[in-house]
Amino acid sequence: MATLHVQQAYQEFFVARLIAIALAACLSVTATANGAKDAEDRIRRVTQEIPSPVQVRGESPTKTSLAGRMTELNVPGVSIAVIHDGRIEWSRGFGVTRAGGPAVTEATLFQAASISKPVFALAVLKLADTGKLNLQTNLNEYLKSWRLPDNEFTRQNPVTLRGVLSHSAGLTVHGFPGYESNAVLPTTIQILDGSPPANTAPIRVDVLPGSRYRYSGGGYTLAQQVLGDLSGQPLPKLLRDSVLAPLGMTRSTFEQPLPASRASEVALAHRADGTQVVGGPHVYPEIAAAGLWTTPSDLARYALGVRTALSGKSSVISASMARTMLTPVLEGHALGPLVGGKTSRKYFTHNGGNEGYRCLLVAYEDGEGAVVMTNGDNGGVLMEEVMRGIASVYGWPDFAPAVRAMSSVAPATLEKFVGAYELNDGSTYVVRKERDLIVGHVLGNTPLTLYPSSDHELFARDQDLVVDFEVANGKASAVRHRLGDRERRGPRVSEARSSKILGWLDRTAQRFKEQKADPQSDSAIRKLIAGLSAAKPDYDSMSPRLAEATRQQLTGLQRWFEYLGAMKSLEFQRANETGTDEFRIVFDKDAVKIFIRLNEDGRIEAADLSPG
Repeated sequence: MATLHVQQAYQEFFVARLIAIALAACLSVTATANGAKDAEDRIRRVTQEIPSPVQVRGESPTKTSLAGRMTELNVPGVSIAVIHDGRIEWSRGFGVTRAGGPAVTEATLFQAASISKPVFALAVLKLADTGKLNLQTNLNEYLKSWRLPDNEFTRQNPVTLRGVLSHSAGLTVHGFPGYESNAVLPTTIQILDGSPPANTAPIRVDVLPGSRYRYSGGGYTLAQQVLGDLSGQPLPKLLRDSVLAPLGMTRSTFEQPLPASRASEVALAHRADGTQVVGGPHVYPEIAAAGLWTTPSDLARYALGVRTALSGKSSVISASMARTMLTPVLEGHALGPLVGGKTSRKYFTHNGGNEGYRCLLVAYEDGEGAVVMTNGDNGGVLMEEVMRGIASVYGWPDFAPAVRAMSSVAPATLEKFVGAYELNDGSTYVVRKERDLIVGHVLGNTPLTLYPSSDHELFARDQDLVVDFEVANGKASAVRHRLGDRERRGPRVSEARSSKILGWLDRTAQRFKEQKADPQSDSAIRKLIAGLSAAKPDYDSMSPRLAEATRQQLTGLQRWFEYLGAMKSLEFQRANETGTDEFRIVFDKDAVKIFIRLNEDGRIEAADLSPG
């Protein structure tokens, strides 16, 4: 009888267990169904209810749709992956890979551009973790086939991989334009030396390493050579074996050019007007800085891999190295990504921009985040809008719309702020009165209407911008300009200079209305091109920022104009409301568009060149 009781009890337990399992399964199915329904609702809100950058208390928020913004911005395709509760909750493609072409899917490949850098950085950190290199050692000790030339700066502070990964090594060459698909590609050493067929300047140290933050894709190309010399194997294979495969980034590759067998997987690159980049996506032999082909889902796996490493459960890097990677060095830049967070919830991030591609990754250490990739030059605007929508839907403490309060302030108070201010990055911020409105803008940008939130603070609706004024003797004496997380400050300029700037703006407005070029633009362009062609530009005729950018790109620019040949014609196309004039230049071998803006003193403030 005892055995019978035991068997009966076991049977009763077994039946109860089956019921419990069945009930749990039913609950699981219900939870899964509810979870899927919740996810679909979030997808709908992310794609149909993109919020404006600023919401005013007491007003209904303005919202737009992803499809509408893609049309307005001429962005053919977008791919999105969202991380929620430590996993990829959803990934989806929108739009097309090209006009009349196949739809973008979650498997479509995009160029990650500069998001290549934090992924590449993991390979460097893995070697450091295993003792094969030291992040603080002079990297010349690891180079075998080339050496970084020493100078007065490197003799004081050597260049290290820690400095390179955090953009604090004092190295030149901000970024790379890439090469057309049929171009002869340079070796890494040719890129480092700026020698043909490289289209960028030599990568050198020209400020004291460790003294300041300065973004340098050139530094990552130097690190690329270090890893190549250390491993003795093709870098795409090293990166696949050490980083991509362990993180499950199975669709990703650093191969440049992309193998022809994968061409059908690609979202083609597009310019701001919606036309395809001629010849297809550019090729980037600077693979560490810009060469990763990937998907948002794979970049989300990278982000989750970093989170796994922080918990000490990664095969790529240790928890201590992961924390080192996410510790800022200068201006919020850590060893690969940028780090930030307004609250105790910290995130790491990076954006990217190659010819015809723009993308953005944001990942919180607690398992939330998103990746947005686009195949259009205007995708930079769109990716930020989409990320703002995701932040709003998922309740992130950062990136969501700013909320401002409107105050009633006497017009006389607002007029105190009218004038020009010299910001600490060298730019000029101007505040003017237009009819009954106060508008402000950094010269070269579109003016924004400003609204009072107090008797000394104004805000914009179209951007997360706040301008806060110091007032002395009844007039604003200085301004604090906050755009998102970026802050600039500066004093009011003299009345004489302010009057000169305001006069220039009046002439600019009239030129825009009449569609006339600046009288000095034609001669400035001819002088600029003559100087670039001879590799002897007149830096005194440029703003300091343009002069520095020209120095870094001079080698490539000189070779480009050498290829183009003699100038045959220069024709004005249109004037922009910001003071920029567009011209079309026909050379012996090709045509080029140039967008040039002269400042109030007649110096070239900005000059952008593109095929045309």
